Amino acid sequence: MQGQQTDSKDFSWPFWYVVPMYPYGRRRTLRQEVVKDSVWTFDQLQGIFYVVVPIRMTVVKLDDGGLLVYAPVAPTPECVRLVNELVAIHGEIKYIILPTASGLEHKVFVGPFARCFPTAQIFIAPGQWSFPLNLPLSWLGLPRDRTQILPEDCRQAPFASQFDYEILGPLKLGLGRFTEVAFLDRRSNTLLVTDSVISIPTDPPAILQLDPYPLLFHAKDSASDLVENNPVNRRKGWQRISLFATYFIPSALNVVEWNKLLRRAFQAPDRSRQAYFGLFPFDWKEHWQQSFEILRGHGRLLVAPVLQSLILNRDPKATLAWADRVASWDFQRIIPCHFEPSIEAQPDQFRQAFSFLEDSINPDHLPNQDFQTLKQLESFLNQRGILPPI
Repeated sequence: MQGQQTDSKDFSWPFWYVVPMYPYGRRRTLRQEVVKDSVWTFDQLQGIFYVVVPIRMTVVKLDDGGLLVYAPVAPTPECVRLVNELVAIHGEIKYIILPTASGLEHKVFVGPFARCFPTAQIFIAPGQWSFPLNLPLSWLGLPRDRTQILPEDCRQAPFASQFDYEILGPLKLGLGRFTEVAFLDRRSNTLLVTDSVISIPTDPPAILQLDPYPLLFHAKDSASDLVENNPVNRRKGWQRISLFATYFIPSALNVVEWNKLLRRAFQAPDRSRQAYFGLFPFDWKEHWQQSFEILRGHGRLLVAPVLQSLILNRDPKATLAWADRVASWDFQRIIPCHFEPSIEAQPDQFRQAFSFLEDSINPDHLPNQDFQTLKQLESFLNQRGILPPI
């Protein structure tokens, strides 16, 4: 997996305040080889309130020498060193791909990463935007002389001899736009996607095991619990985190009223006060694990509930046409930017993940009760003109 030993300075990310998400200024990087001498993933963490999931960059070896980077992560000293270990063997970074227009957690790293590799050409998804002001790309840190929009026709790209890509969008979302670019590495039969599909593992991904505190925090049933660091509790914490990350507030969770919350905080032992300033606002119902098993679906490919409810259903025709085009490719595995790092999957399984857009009755549909918070959020965004109606 990794190269030489590191120290804490290697994990430093001084620009964490631009997108202030956990783990803030100290980010570990885990490199894994997916296809021998061809494809590597680089995992880091991101989250809010210890609801942490992997964020992933993929590096692919080019047929004519050098490397392509899909969806850069924070270029900490450790991350850059791990990339340079590949550069020393396989050649320089030739291309850096920003495959989304809406994912700030992906966009924020492209400029800093590109500055670490000054000869690389940057290709970005169309429909880029920023809020509250729509700023020029160079103002967002992207090198003006090295950055260009991905051509609509992938045959016009300089890496067309090895890669196909299909662009979803830009889909109009009121204030902004959603775009995702799926890449196919024909050399390794690997599909690279950003947010469109995921697969949720039973056990926490390896990057979360490096510092299990968020896992153990969410394994608690009350603020005063002393949770032992063992595989069972890490798994329990991860499965609850997955429900949070996909549904925001799943039906298996009671959100404790604030007056009760404050009362608990001041009555709890001191050892519990590390939890959100002493507050522990989570009360899980007994069926939470059943909700997770339904969500996971035995490792199936899944479109995340937030995309199902708030984004892709805004233009189902365009989304399904894109899914059809991607499903026409020959691939054996999918590497998304979140959750499971590498998924053995066939094109028909990819296409099936989008059936929620066309079937009113489908055995793969997720329970309606788990979508209640997302439906309330959708209504709120609709009323304020932030999200267009279906």
